[in-house]
Amino acid sequence: MAAPFAVRRQSLPSREGVSTVFNREALIDLLREKSLKFGDFTLASGKKASYYLDGKQVTLDAAGAHLIGEGILELLQDNMPVAVGGMSIGADPLVASVLTIAGGRQLPLKGFLVRKESKGHGTNRYIEGPVAPGDSATIVEDVVTTGGSSLLAIERAEEFGLRVERVITVVDRMEGGREAFTERGYRFDSLFTVEDLGVTPSNA
Repeated sequence: MAAPFAVRRQSLPSREGVSTVFNREALIDLLREKSLKFGDFTLASGKKASYYLDGKQVTLDAAGAHLIGEGILELLQDNMPVAVGGMSIGADPLVASVLTIAGGRQLPLKGFLVRKESKGHGTNRYIEGPVAPGDSATIVEDVVTTGGSSLLAIERAEEFGLRVERVITVVDRMEGGREAFTERGYRFDSLFTVEDLGVTPSNA
């Protein structure tokens, strides 16, 4: 029986002159409607904030997941990695979304998840998925504040032997995450910043 995908790696067309299926405005509307909340919050980084972005309200929504998968794949098309992954559980739906869209386009992209704690049995490793040492990788995350979660994911991915080149997030809160990645030599991209959602960054 023929394999579902060609063995030879494929690339998406060049971004120049290509109309994308990613509906940016539709995803902004979903984020504003479902994810953005105002009040007094303490973030995972320990910072206090007057607003909170509950990314899972959109990443675990059928329409949101599809839009996010399309958006991240569009960012990846200029330098497609072997694999995408990130810290569980926040990155889990992102990885699934990107792989689903990639599969529909017959792109042989792999996924991996980074466990917060090793299993304690079996392979007893932090990395789950069909990846191998030497594979190029992009880390994905729903919301980046200071970048701490993705930096830990990078550390564990590189300990496994992956070549992490880039970090992509759905929303950048613009509170130091970009600088944390770039000063360590990782390319950083986001689909949106909080300013795109009409919010003034806390550091502004």
